[in-house]
Amino acid sequence: MDKFERLKKYYSGRKVFVTGHTGFKGAWLCVLLKELGAKVYGYALKPEGEALFDIPGVAEGVVSTFADIRDFEALKKAFEEASASAVLHLAAQPIVRTSYELPRDTYEINVMGTVNLLECVRESGRETSVLNVTTDKVYYNPELADHAFKENEMLDGYDPYSNSKSCSELVTHSYFNAFFKDSNRVKLSTARAGNVIGGGDFAKDRIVPDCFRAFAAGEPVLLRNPLSTRPFQHVLEPLFAYLWIVMAQDTNAALQGWYNVGPDETDAITAGRIAEMFAGEWGDGAGFKDISESGAPHEASFLKLDNSKLKKTFDISPVWNIEEAVKKTAAWYKTFHEGGDAVALMKDQIDEFFG
Repeated sequence: MDKFERLKKYYSGRKVFVTGHTGFKGAWLCVLLKELGAKVYGYALKPEGEALFDIPGVAEGVVSTFADIRDFEALKKAFEEASASAVLHLAAQPIVRTSYELPRDTYEINVMGTVNLLECVRESGRETSVLNVTTDKVYYNPELADHAFKENEMLDGYDPYSNSKSCSELVTHSYFNAFFKDSNRVKLSTARAGNVIGGGDFAKDRIVPDCFRAFAAGEPVLLRNPLSTRPFQHVLEPLFAYLWIVMAQDTNAALQGWYNVGPDETDAITAGRIAEMFAGEWGDGAGFKDISESGAPHEASFLKLDNSKLKKTFDISPVWNIEEAVKKTAAWYKTFHEGGDAVALMKDQIDEFFG
């Protein structure tokens, strides 16, 4: 049985509760779960501005509650109504630069949001398999050249976003040890995902959406940190891993843990290289301009993940290298820009990914 069929066997007809389902990764997850036959219950704020979730066909069939993750009573009500046996926690304030502008909001959303979700799980009494999605930025990062972080290294993100996600990890570890470790009722893991690219991301201050907006307007993209190295991967890579972890730990509690979810080290490349590759796929003379800022808020210039634990534990490896990931991403944006069926292309890319 291939991996897609194994996922389909587990998720078909299963109730799945997804926080942050209106975000970029959340919207892709909704489409993927529907392709697997799952019954999707989402909890998130309504998206602001242009959003993948608002494209016709993405939200169809999803039971959505539009509310704040900080509103415990609203979250608990939606959680109980869903009666889900699988939970994926993606709700977050996900932008580093925004965390400098709104640090209090960032901590409230990313830390107390996690507490609220795990309280719902703790109080429900149901058997549940839970995954908290954090980030590759949770680690204390001295930015050593070619160092790839492993899961046993120190958690201490620098900026408010990264640090709030470090705290979210620690909250999860505490709930596991205090409430779930000796119980077979709740299975709980975290996934520390690298930077994702893919069609439908319209967020500010991210390399691919910035490229799309600039190239669609016939302008060069302006890069603040073109030499920053990140573990870029197509959005389907972590989503596949998330769903696999939830499924695997549900049947084998020994697989609970904290997992890096990133590409192989050779696919950790610079933002400038991503822009060059995207420009090459876009054509029409697209390019970028270096506007490196002095005195800008700190962002790590070098970050890699060691994904060997994920590969060894679950026997899964990245499917698309970075060149293929950029090609698939650019194809989606061109289709969307030209008025094509972007959701049909998402489904085609899902089929190709698992093919």
